[in-house]
Amino acid sequence: MNAAEKKQFNSTYWRFLWSSILIALSGCLGNVVDAIIVGNLINEDSVSAINMSKPMVQFMFTFSMLLSTGAGMLVGKQLGKQDYPRAAYVYTLSILLCLCFGAMMSLCGLFIPDVMTGILCDASHQYLYEPTFDYLRIMLLGAPAFMMMWALSTMAGVDGSPRLVSIAILIDNAVNLTCDIIFIRWFGMGISGSSLATVVGHLVGIAIMCLHFRYKDNHLHHTLRVAGSSIWSTTKSIISEGAPLAIASICLTLLMFSSNSIMLSSLGRVGIFAFALCMNLLQVYNLFLAGVCRTIQSLGSIQVGKRDHEAFTMVLRKSFRFITAAMIITCAFIWIDPESICELFGAEDDDLISEGSKALRIYAPSIIPFCYIYMLMVVYKLYSHHRMALFLSFALSITVIPVLWVISKFAPDMLWYSFVIAYCIEALIIYIFHRMGGTKFEFDTEK
Repeated sequence: MNAAEKKQFNSTYWRFLWSSILIALSGCLGNVVDAIIVGNLINEDSVSAINMSKPMVQFMFTFSMLLSTGAGMLVGKQLGKQDYPRAAYVYTLSILLCLCFGAMMSLCGLFIPDVMTGILCDASHQYLYEPTFDYLRIMLLGAPAFMMMWALSTMAGVDGSPRLVSIAILIDNAVNLTCDIIFIRWFGMGISGSSLATVVGHLVGIAIMCLHFRYKDNHLHHTLRVAGSSIWSTTKSIISEGAPLAIASICLTLLMFSSNSIMLSSLGRVGIFAFALCMNLLQVYNLFLAGVCRTIQSLGSIQVGKRDHEAFTMVLRKSFRFITAAMIITCAFIWIDPESICELFGAEDDDLISEGSKALRIYAPSIIPFCYIYMLMVVYKLYSHHRMALFLSFALSITVIPVLWVISKFAPDMLWYSFVIAYCIEALIIYIFHRMGGTKFEFDTEK
């Protein structure tokens, strides 16, 4: 790769990266802004209620990753091979699968919202159950918009319109922020207005991203007919590509659910609010992590399709450097003034601020090994080390649950250290398995 080609590649990489980071804003900033606004316009318990809803939202996100992110990696490889009919076929099938799942979740929000809320929060905690019910019901009804937002942003980005996706995401979040204030303060909708604002923002973003499919250089049109492929076999391929990330997301869902229960039983109202702050901090980290991983999946999968190992290595090198810098800066900010973060989310009680500050300072560094392990999982998958990718997807969050439980029973004062202990254990196990398996980061021989 000569100097001119490297310069062009660098430009393409940063265009993909910043677009992917803005795409991540659709999920993480919407949640964080919701929590900040409801904390200040309603109360602190509403922040905790949004956090109680997150396992269900994460569950929907899991299927979004399984169906759209997995399909996006396949589409990227087909575009790299210039097999445009097959890329369009995968895109169409992915969109249909996302819509079907979204419709199913909408039916749950319409007919059994109390059952879905009861899974997450015991009705005996009335101060949490009611706002959780109000927030979750609207989010479930708007599930198709949630699914389509991720699906279209993935496909439009990998097909060459990351700038359009960036614009759509920015407008999505601007609408979300504006509607949050209008629905809660002016219309008096309470916490329901917060989730409705998120859905409305997604609908606006979807409308903007649909412009990509009117461009002349668009390779993705609707078709369910392509030679040598069947719906079932292609669905299995989509699921196979997205499985490691989806399993990691399922494990994160279990971690959120288990952690909510442990924190509530061990530390009560103060603990569940502090944990809500940590989960919002995780969303900030996820802004960078999801952006980098989407870049690796989209731009990296195209290089895999081209069999261009040098360009793929450049993608990985730039991605790990960027996430390292982002984590160091974020951690430093958290350590300097955690009290202001607590107050930003509406905390006024001294106990809430004290416990929240303690939790943030301890939890922030634990996300560093989490991010590295998550990125490594994507790398293993693209290098076709499927077993290691699956192992990491399970270990990423599941390891934390027993560590968290044991410390809550025998050393509750050290509860916030559970995460960094668990991730360090995971890193050691990964290193051992990598060396024992003789794993090498080389492309397989399949075309």
